[in-house]
Amino acid sequence: MTEPGAGPSACPLPLDVLPANFQKHVDPKAPVPLRMMGAKALVPMGPKDMATALFMLTFDADDTVRQTAVNSAAGLPDRILAVALRDEAADPQVLDYYAAALGEKPEYLEMLILNPSTPDETVGRIAALPHERITELVSQNQLRLLRHDPIVRALVTNPATRPVTVDNVTDFCVRSGLVLADLPAFQAARKRVLGTTADEAAALAAAAAAQAEEAAAEQALEEMGATDAARDAEDRETPEQEAAAEGKRLTIAQKISKLSIAKKIEWANKKGNKEVRTILLRDPNKLVQLAVVQSPRISEGEIAKVANTRTAPGEVLQHIYNNRQLTKNYTIKVNLVNNPKVPVAVAMRFLVLLRSSELKGVSKNRNISPALQTQARKLLEKKV
Repeated sequence: MTEPGAGPSACPLPLDVLPANFQKHVDPKAPVPLRMMGAKALVPMGPKDMATALFMLTFDADDTVRQTAVNSAAGLPDRILAVALRDEAADPQVLDYYAAALGEKPEYLEMLILNPSTPDETVGRIAALPHERITELVSQNQLRLLRHDPIVRALVTNPATRPVTVDNVTDFCVRSGLVLADLPAFQAARKRVLGTTADEAAALAAAAAAQAEEAAAEQALEEMGATDAARDAEDRETPEQEAAAEGKRLTIAQKISKLSIAKKIEWANKKGNKEVRTILLRDPNKLVQLAVVQSPRISEGEIAKVANTRTAPGEVLQHIYNNRQLTKNYTIKVNLVNNPKVPVAVAMRFLVLLRSSELKGVSKNRNISPALQTQARKLLEKKV
């Protein structure tokens, strides 16, 4: 976690994370008075930009500017913090900084926990703090638990975590294939979930065999290039290439089927390439599919295809249409409007942003709500 005021070192964010008219207030080459205006939060910025600018100024070479920015960040009014900390478009490093700067204010830590852009590592550190309500909130995000096991360790070893919450978390993780055998709470959960047996040695041997099979499957995936990010290119394959690749995809799918849910999430979110993500998007477990669309490696082209998929779980589509960065992509907007699983109220938001050619298609799409078709026709008439 970034320590507030622990500098100076080079700012990890480029100037262009802020709109051009604000960059002079954080640019190290700008005059000190301009930077001091930014450090005092005197520049009229939106909440996310204000929080970002102050974070950037905590790396300023001038001691006074730097310390002023630290103090301003810690003292931002609720009307700014409450918006900035919930903003999914905020940079993860900025959110991590405020988790440290606001560590004594649980109400803001709760906002950070609920923001999917907050790094898992940050949530893991927050989960170790002595606040029962925070541990309850953290425990409810099953995807984070399986994606980053230090969060589970923090919850299990935190005296503020309710015993029933520890049991629920560890039982869920055992069922999902997460192995933390060194924790007594996990040993107890294993007995609750899997039951006791007269032949404990046989049970341990079976568990070891399952883990070995999973490890062999992971090794095979790596050897087949399933972690190769170079395969993530959007280039179209020729029919011949497609046929040759089909057999390999089948083999990859067979290896993936041997993975536990926890391991599938790891491959979906961090390790797998486009081929792996495509396969895991068809996994029956919605947490696995959600891990795919939240992967930092996934492209907007892949997201657009998911937005057009009628079989995608509601939680997956919700992640897409609530993400302001993703919905800047025009194709994603079009696909969301044409997807009958997207709530009508949400589709209406994007409908007004479509061009005439796409509105015409929406007006004739019998798979979506008649209300959407009617509104598309009205918008078309106005454009004529």
